[in-house]
Amino acid sequence: MDSGTATVTIDHNFETAHRLPHLPGKCVSLHGHSWWAEITVSAPALDEAGMVVEFGQFKKAVRGWIDQHFDHGVLLGPDDPLVQPLRTEGCKVYVMPGWPTVEAVAHHLAEITVALLADVPHAAGTRVTAVDVRETHVNRAGWRAAS
Repeated sequence: MDSGTATVTIDHNFETAHRLPHLPGKCVSLHGHSWWAEITVSAPALDEAGMVVEFGQFKKAVRGWIDQHFDHGVLLGPDDPLVQPLRTEGCKVYVMPGWPTVEAVAHHLAEITVALLADVPHAAGTRVTAVDVRETHVNRAGWRAAS
């Protein structure tokens, strides 16, 4: 058999609001979506236990982070004037490193997953290779690792 790449992909959904006041159009308004994230990690070979990553711990880490920071909250940009008023009202607000476009959310989840992967048993050379985020049934964006 030729050498290839072994992968593991997890899916998770979350309910989150966001707004994009820096862009023209209807997304200036605060609105919510039922988001889906699909995250793939890859390894050049399986470890001695036949795994890319310990599935249970990986799912728990990624899903836990998403639920704690994104689910039933609001994603806002660092300069959004709604950050403080919503926090004052007791709302769960996650301030993105940039504006919370679908593309930026995919990229941010890739960065978060890299950090989470470090604490989960995995095969040598395992890395995050793809993140797809869907905000509606017809809109999605992705991030891919450089070759």
